[in-house]
Amino acid sequence: MSLEPSSRTAIVTGAGQGIGRAITGRLLADGYHVHALDIDRDALDDLYERARGKSAQLTVRTVDVADEPGVAEAVKALDEAHGRLDVLVNNAGLADPFNGPIESLALSDWERVIRVNLTGYFLLSKHATPLLRRSGGCIVNMASTRMLQSEAHTEAYAASKGGINALTHALSISLGPDIRVNGIAPGWIDVRDQRKHAEPPSPLRDMDHAQHPAGRVGRGEDIAAAVAFLCSAEAAFITGQTLVIDGGMTRRMIYQH
Repeated sequence: MSLEPSSRTAIVTGAGQGIGRAITGRLLADGYHVHALDIDRDALDDLYERARGKSAQLTVRTVDVADEPGVAEAVKALDEAHGRLDVLVNNAGLADPFNGPIESLALSDWERVIRVNLTGYFLLSKHATPLLRRSGGCIVNMASTRMLQSEAHTEAYAASKGGINALTHALSISLGPDIRVNGIAPGWIDVRDQRKHAEPPSPLRDMDHAQHPAGRVGRGEDIAAAVAFLCSAEAAFITGQTLVIDGGMTRRMIYQH
Protein backbone atom coordinates (compact mmCIF):
# COMPACT_ATOMS: atom_id res chain seq x y z
CA MET A 1 0.00 0.00 0.00
CA SER A 2 1.45 3.38 -0.97
CA LEU A 3 1.40 6.14 1.61
CA GLU A 4 0.16 9.66 1.16
CA PRO A 5 3.19 12.00 1.22
CA SER A 6 1.92 13.74 4.36
CA SER A 7 2.02 10.48 6.32
CA ARG A 8 5.74 9.87 5.79
CA THR A 9 8.06 10.99 8.55
CA ALA A 10 11.80 11.56 8.81
CA ILE A 11 14.39 12.47 11.41
CA VAL A 12 17.32 14.60 10.31
CA THR A 13 20.09 15.28 12.82
CA GLY A 14 22.28 18.33 12.51
CA ALA A 15 19.34 19.80 10.61
CA GLY A 16 19.83 23.44 11.49
CA GLN A 17 22.66 24.21 9.13
CA GLY A 18 24.87 23.01 6.31
CA ILE A 19 24.11 19.71 4.62
CA GLY A 20 21.47 18.85 7.21
CA ARG A 21 19.57 22.03 6.40
CA ALA A 22 19.58 21.20 2.69
CA ILE A 23 18.39 17.64 3.39
CA THR A 24 15.59 18.95 5.59
CA GLY A 25 14.44 21.31 2.84
CA ARG A 26 14.43 18.54 0.26
CA LEU A 27 12.47 16.10 2.42
CA LEU A 28 9.92 18.81 3.26
CA ALA A 29 9.54 19.50 -0.46
CA ASP A 30 9.05 15.78 -1.05
CA GLY A 31 6.15 15.72 1.41
CA TYR A 32 7.73 14.32 4.56
CA HIS A 33 6.99 15.55 8.04
CA VAL A 34 10.53 16.20 9.26
CA HIS A 35 11.68 16.11 12.86
CA ALA A 36 14.72 18.37 12.73
CA LEU A 37 17.21 17.78 15.55
CA ASP A 38 20.17 20.02 16.34
CA ILE A 39 22.10 21.21 19.36
CA ASP A 40 21.94 24.81 18.07
CA ARG A 41 18.56 26.27 19.05
CA ASP A 42 19.09 29.51 17.12
CA ALA A 43 19.76 27.54 13.93
CA LEU A 44 16.59 25.51 14.47
CA ASP A 45 14.50 28.61 15.05
CA ASP A 46 15.83 30.14 11.84
CA LEU A 47 15.13 26.90 9.97
CA TYR A 48 11.54 26.95 11.18
CA GLU A 49 11.05 30.61 10.29
CA ARG A 50 12.37 30.01 6.76
CA ALA A 51 10.34 26.85 6.12
CA ARG A 52 8.53 28.61 3.24
CA GLY A 53 5.00 27.48 3.99
CA LYS A 54 6.14 24.03 5.13
CA SER A 55 6.26 24.79 8.86
CA ALA A 56 3.25 22.55 9.48
CA GLN A 57 5.39 19.65 8.27
CA LEU A 58 8.36 20.61 10.45
CA THR A 59 9.06 19.84 14.10
CA VAL A 60 12.25 21.23 15.61
CA ARG A 61 13.89 19.91 18.76
CA THR A 62 17.12 20.73 20.54
CA VAL A 63 19.03 17.48 21.05
CA ASP A 64 22.62 16.51 21.76
CA VAL A 65 23.00 13.34 19.71
CA ALA A 66 25.66 12.06 22.12
CA ASP A 67 23.16 12.13 25.02
CA GLU A 68 21.21 8.87 25.09
CA PRO A 69 18.30 10.03 27.28
CA GLY A 70 17.79 13.05 25.01
CA VAL A 71 17.89 10.89 21.89
CA ALA A 72 15.46 8.37 23.37
CA GLU A 73 13.03 11.12 24.34
CA ALA A 74 13.15 12.69 20.87
CA VAL A 75 12.31 9.37 19.20
CA LYS A 76 9.56 8.70 21.73
CA ALA A 77 8.02 12.11 21.02
CA LEU A 78 7.96 11.38 17.29
CA ASP A 79 6.33 8.00 17.91
CA GLU A 80 3.64 9.57 20.07
CA ALA A 81 2.97 12.28 17.48
CA HIS A 82 3.00 10.18 14.29
CA GLY A 83 3.20 6.49 15.19
CA ARG A 84 5.72 5.80 12.43
CA LEU A 85 9.18 6.68 11.16
CA ASP A 86 10.19 6.14 7.54
CA VAL A 87 13.62 7.76 7.29
CA LEU A 88 16.50 8.45 9.67
CA VAL A 89 19.27 10.69 8.37
CA ASN A 90 22.26 10.66 10.72
CA ASN A 91 24.07 13.85 9.81
CA ALA A 92 25.02 15.70 13.01
CA GLY A 93 28.72 16.04 13.68
CA LEU A 94 31.65 18.24 14.56
CA ALA A 95 32.66 19.69 11.21
CA ASP A 96 36.23 20.88 11.80
CA PRO A 97 38.53 17.95 10.96
CA PHE A 98 41.72 19.47 12.39
CA ASN A 99 42.79 18.56 15.94
CA GLY A 100 46.49 19.33 15.77
CA PRO A 101 49.48 16.94 16.03
CA ILE A 102 48.67 13.58 17.56
CA GLU A 103 51.41 14.06 20.17
CA SER A 104 49.36 16.87 21.68
CA LEU A 105 45.86 15.56 20.94
CA ALA A 106 44.08 15.31 24.29
CA LEU A 107 42.12 12.15 24.97
CA SER A 108 39.11 14.29 25.86
CA ASP A 109 39.21 15.97 22.42
CA TRP A 110 39.52 12.59 20.67
CA GLU A 111 36.61 11.19 22.67
CA ARG A 112 34.43 14.25 22.01
CA VAL A 113 34.78 13.83 18.23
CA ILE A 114 34.08 10.09 18.37
CA ARG A 115 31.16 10.59 20.77
CA VAL A 116 29.38 13.11 18.55
CA ASN A 117 30.38 11.93 15.07
CA LEU A 118 30.06 8.16 15.59
CA THR A 119 28.37 7.31 18.89
CA GLY A 120 25.57 9.74 18.06
CA TYR A 121 24.81 7.72 14.91
CA PHE A 122 24.71 4.53 16.95
CA LEU A 123 22.31 6.05 19.50
CA LEU A 124 19.86 7.38 16.92
CA SER A 125 19.95 4.09 15.03
CA LYS A 126 19.43 2.10 18.22
CA HIS A 127 16.37 4.01 19.36
CA ALA A 128 14.85 4.51 15.90
CA THR A 129 15.15 0.87 14.80
CA PRO A 130 11.84 -0.35 16.30
CA LEU A 131 9.92 2.39 14.47
CA LEU A 132 11.82 1.91 11.22
CA ARG A 133 11.26 -1.83 11.35
CA ARG A 134 7.50 -1.33 11.64
CA SER A 135 7.42 0.93 8.58
CA GLY A 136 10.07 -0.84 6.50
CA GLY A 137 12.10 2.36 6.57
CA CYS A 138 15.68 3.27 5.86
CA ILE A 139 18.74 4.92 7.40
CA VAL A 140 21.19 7.22 5.64
CA ASN A 141 24.48 7.93 7.44
CA MET A 142 26.60 10.93 6.49
CA ALA A 143 30.25 9.92 6.26
CA SER A 144 32.96 11.85 4.36
CA THR A 145 35.59 11.30 1.69
CA ARG A 146 37.97 11.62 4.64
CA MET A 147 37.13 7.98 5.33
CA LEU A 148 39.27 7.33 2.22
CA GLN A 149 41.98 10.01 2.30
CA SER A 150 43.42 12.44 4.83
CA GLU A 151 45.21 15.67 5.52
CA ALA A 152 47.67 15.86 8.39
CA HIS A 153 46.40 16.20 11.94
CA THR A 154 42.86 14.90 11.33
CA GLU A 155 43.06 11.54 13.12
CA ALA A 156 39.94 11.84 15.27
CA TYR A 157 37.73 13.08 12.46
CA ALA A 158 39.02 10.53 9.94
CA ALA A 159 38.54 7.70 12.45
CA SER A 160 34.97 8.80 13.14
CA LYS A 161 34.10 8.90 9.44
CA GLY A 162 35.73 5.54 8.78
CA GLY A 163 33.70 4.19 11.68
CA ILE A 164 30.50 5.53 10.12
CA ASN A 165 31.26 3.62 6.92
CA ALA A 166 31.75 0.40 8.90
CA LEU A 167 28.68 1.04 11.04
CA THR A 168 26.65 1.49 7.85
CA HIS A 169 27.46 -1.89 6.37
CA ALA A 170 27.19 -3.63 9.76
CA LEU A 171 23.71 -2.20 10.33
CA SER A 172 22.62 -3.17 6.83
CA ILE A 173 23.34 -6.82 7.63
CA SER A 174 21.83 -6.73 11.11
CA LEU A 175 18.66 -4.86 10.12
CA GLY A 176 17.97 -6.25 6.66
CA PRO A 177 15.66 -7.01 5.01
CA ASP A 178 13.35 -4.89 7.15
CA ILE A 179 15.49 -1.74 7.08
CA ARG A 180 17.88 -0.59 4.37
CA VAL A 181 20.99 1.25 5.56
CA ASN A 182 23.24 3.29 3.30
CA GLY A 183 25.77 6.07 3.64
CA ILE A 184 26.91 9.12 1.73
CA ALA A 185 30.49 10.36 1.71
CA PRO A 186 30.45 14.00 0.60
CA GLY A 187 33.56 15.71 -0.66
CA TRP A 188 33.93 19.49 -0.74
CA ILE A 189 30.43 20.88 -0.28
CA ASP A 190 30.10 24.65 0.06
CA VAL A 191 27.63 25.14 2.90
CA ARG A 192 29.05 28.31 4.40
CA ASP A 193 26.28 29.91 6.40
CA GLN A 194 25.44 33.39 5.15
CA ARG A 195 23.59 34.14 8.40
CA LYS A 196 26.73 33.89 10.49
CA HIS A 197 28.67 36.57 8.64
CA ALA A 198 28.32 40.33 8.73
CA GLU A 199 29.35 40.17 5.06
CA PRO A 200 28.84 37.30 2.63
CA PRO A 201 31.68 34.75 2.49
CA SER A 202 34.32 35.34 -0.16
CA PRO A 203 33.44 33.78 -3.53
CA LEU A 204 35.06 30.47 -4.31
CA ARG A 205 38.07 30.70 -6.62
CA ASP A 206 38.33 29.29 -10.12
CA MET A 207 40.99 26.88 -8.83
CA ASP A 208 38.58 25.59 -6.18
CA HIS A 209 36.17 24.50 -8.89
CA ALA A 210 38.85 23.38 -11.33
CA GLN A 211 40.23 20.65 -9.05
CA HIS A 212 36.92 18.84 -9.39
CA PRO A 213 36.49 16.73 -12.55
CA ALA A 214 32.80 17.72 -12.46
CA GLY A 215 33.92 21.35 -12.82
CA ARG A 216 32.61 22.82 -9.59
CA VAL A 217 32.52 22.59 -5.82
CA GLY A 218 29.50 20.73 -4.46
CA ARG A 219 26.35 22.21 -3.00
CA GLY A 220 24.12 21.02 -0.19
CA GLU A 221 21.40 20.27 -2.72
CA ASP A 222 23.67 17.70 -4.38
CA ILE A 223 23.76 15.67 -1.18
CA ALA A 224 20.06 16.22 -0.45
CA ALA A 225 19.15 14.80 -3.86
CA ALA A 226 21.16 11.66 -3.13
CA VAL A 227 19.43 11.24 0.23
CA ALA A 228 16.04 11.55 -1.45
CA PHE A 229 17.02 8.86 -3.97
CA LEU A 230 18.37 6.44 -1.35
CA CYS A 231 15.13 6.78 0.62
CA SER A 232 12.94 6.19 -2.43
CA ALA A 233 11.44 2.98 -3.82
CA GLU A 234 13.82 3.30 -6.77
CA ALA A 235 16.69 2.44 -4.41
CA ALA A 236 14.97 -0.65 -2.98
CA PHE A 237 17.85 -2.93 -4.04
CA ILE A 238 20.59 -0.72 -2.55
CA THR A 239 21.78 -1.36 0.99
CA GLY A 240 25.09 -1.49 2.83
CA GLN A 241 26.68 1.01 0.44
CA THR A 242 28.41 4.33 1.00
CA LEU A 243 28.00 6.57 -2.03
CA VAL A 244 30.90 8.94 -2.66
CA ILE A 245 29.67 12.32 -3.91
CA ASP A 246 32.67 14.54 -4.47
CA GLY A 247 32.62 15.75 -8.06
CA GLY A 248 35.22 13.11 -8.88
CA MET A 249 37.88 14.63 -6.62
CA THR A 250 39.00 11.38 -5.00
CA ARG A 251 39.55 9.81 -8.44
CA ARG A 252 42.10 12.40 -9.53
CA MET A 253 45.76 11.44 -9.17
CA ILE A 254 47.86 14.40 -8.05
CA TYR A 255 51.60 14.64 -8.69
CA GLN A 256 53.79 17.61 -7.92
CA HIS A 257 55.81 18.67 -10.98
